[in-house]
Amino acid sequence: MVTSGEQNPGSGDQERPEIWPGKAYPLGATYDGSGTNFAVFSEVAELVELCLFSDDGTETKIALPEVDGFVWHGFLPSVEPGQRYGFRVHGPYDPSNGQRCNPNKLLVDPYSKAIDGSFQWDQSLFSYNFGDPDSRNDEDSAANMPKSVVINPYFDWGVDRPPGHEYADSVIYEAHVKGLTQTHPDIPERIRGTYSAIAHPAIIEHLTNLGVNAIELMPVHHFANDSTLIDKGLSNYWGYNTIGFFAPDFKYTASNNPGGQVQEFKAMVRTLHEANIEVILDVVYNHTAEGNHM
Repeated sequence: MVTSGEQNPGSGDQERPEIWPGKAYPLGATYDGSGTNFAVFSEVAELVELCLFSDDGTETKIALPEVDGFVWHGFLPSVEPGQRYGFRVHGPYDPSNGQRCNPNKLLVDPYSKAIDGSFQWDQSLFSYNFGDPDSRNDEDSAANMPKSVVINPYFDWGVDRPPGHEYADSVIYEAHVKGLTQTHPDIPERIRGTYSAIAHPAIIEHLTNLGVNAIELMPVHHFANDSTLIDKGLSNYWGYNTIGFFAPDFKYTASNNPGGQVQEFKAMVRTLHEANIEVILDVVYNHTAEGNHM
């Protein structure tokens, strides 16, 4: 077992999880029924710590023991779906050359399949001190950061197959998950504005009656609300501010369980396919939540 020998205050003397070398692929967190493999790429890192968070916020740091082709990795047999986690990267801090390694900053896994929580805008989230972009800010950001979540990859797809409509024969309905369902009187209030609502018979009947055979969902990838909006008591309705391209946003789930949005999203897709409706995702790469160097 390889560890960093460090825990946050409040972690006490709890036993540190066992860690094995694991594999460099696939990237992200992958649960296989016996534990979870973690893999993350960094070409400049000198040490990468996997940070596990308990329900009360206690953080346990574990150094990833292996690196292959700049991919840091390790396998934890004790980690199951629902586990919240992040990374801390030790390495060079040289902003003029684009290097901002700072282990005081908790990082979201770029290959997260689910993310729990939102950014709580605070100076600690930034690598620099305001007014001095080349300085290094060593405030710990963990308390104000969303956390990546290990998901259960197993899902009963049954005989699911994408309808495979030719583009020339596609009638595409562009929709916003919440906008389409939030005030629909035939949808149970508990699931309005969610992926489950998109798969509700009332919505499928509406689409079918219109002759629609494909629904294009406006961004459902996990996105951030900018601080300028939060300060005004507003939120980003459209979702064009992605922070996790592989993670369905939890804001559109009826589930109360970390990572539950993934199972709900898959169920939505399966139900739409059963109705002969393709599912297309609107993906935006040209402006994401990272913003610029500031």
